[in-house]
Amino acid sequence: MSNVPTDRQYLSSHEWAQQVEGVVVVGISEHAAEELGELVFIELPAKGDEVTFETQFGEIESVKAVSGLNSPVTGKVVAVNQELVDSQAAISDSPFEDGWLIKVEPAVDSGLDLLLDHKSYQAQLDGS
Repeated sequence: MSNVPTDRQYLSSHEWAQQVEGVVVVGISEHAAEELGELVFIELPAKGDEVTFETQFGEIESVKAVSGLNSPVTGKVVAVNQELVDSQAAISDSPFEDGWLIKVEPAVDSGLDLLLDHKSYQAQLDGS
């Protein structure tokens, strides 16, 4: 069973959002990383780009498939995990810590209140 941290919120498409000191850290869940398998490429937005709730902001590619990355928040990108461009291993090894993708300064109408809590996301994974 995938680990679902209780300190963040989730999109049903397996992206997570964690609010830290006014900024929203975004990544993909352990479940998503396991489903993707061996990662070979990631495309992320640039610092300063705008992202929109439930809208694709990048792509992640594994040996199996290419998947869109959807934003769990509307706002402005203030940091990008550039280390992932060279090696995506952190996404698989530490999806909730070192494998974060972007950090976003949330807009007033950020969409965060529409995200799943950890219990709802776990229930989705469990198929209930």
